[in-house]
Amino acid sequence: MLDQDLEIYVIDTETTGLNGFPNDHVVDVAVCRVLPSEGRVEPILDSVVGHDVRSWPKEQREAWIFENTDLTLEQVASAAPAPMVAAELRSLLQGRMATSYNVQFDFARFLDHRPWSLRGEVSLTPCIMLRSMEVCRIPGSYDRYKWPKLQEAYDMIVDGDPAAIGEEQRHRAMEDALMASHVLLELIRRRLY
Repeated sequence: MLDQDLEIYVIDTETTGLNGFPNDHVVDVAVCRVLPSEGRVEPILDSVVGHDVRSWPKEQREAWIFENTDLTLEQVASAAPAPMVAAELRSLLQGRMATSYNVQFDFARFLDHRPWSLRGEVSLTPCIMLRSMEVCRIPGSYDRYKWPKLQEAYDMIVDGDPAAIGEEQRHRAMEDALMASHVLLELIRRRLY
């Protein structure tokens, strides 16, 4: 269990696919700071990530994120370049404790690689999703319990809607970072993290 006086930074990424670096790209990134001693979540960084989309194959230009959210390919084409956003993120997180709802995805597949290069820059704390599994206890096909989707964990663990999501998750980085942060805050409050 973590010291209540510490602060943890929760990161979320939205990407062009599930394969990770170098096949897919981060196109939306957000960070929230969780302050357990104050019971507070603060949005810190919310950025569309710019890329030269002209060179992308059709699968990336028509990725799930562009078909199912309000993020557009045009926004990505005109946003601050990925190396600039990555430098800002590294500067913000250097030497701090950080996590995500799915560390294996966000960090191992994307944020540990160029241009993000966060491996060794942050102290990773446990994955929020894996810690949520034992609380949610959703029956799984292979394991005892399945990994809960973020919306499932948020609905089952968090009281009310402190992230102001409303009826349906929109799958943008800041919204997901806020949801994951409130799940983390509740897990810490229950002494399960």
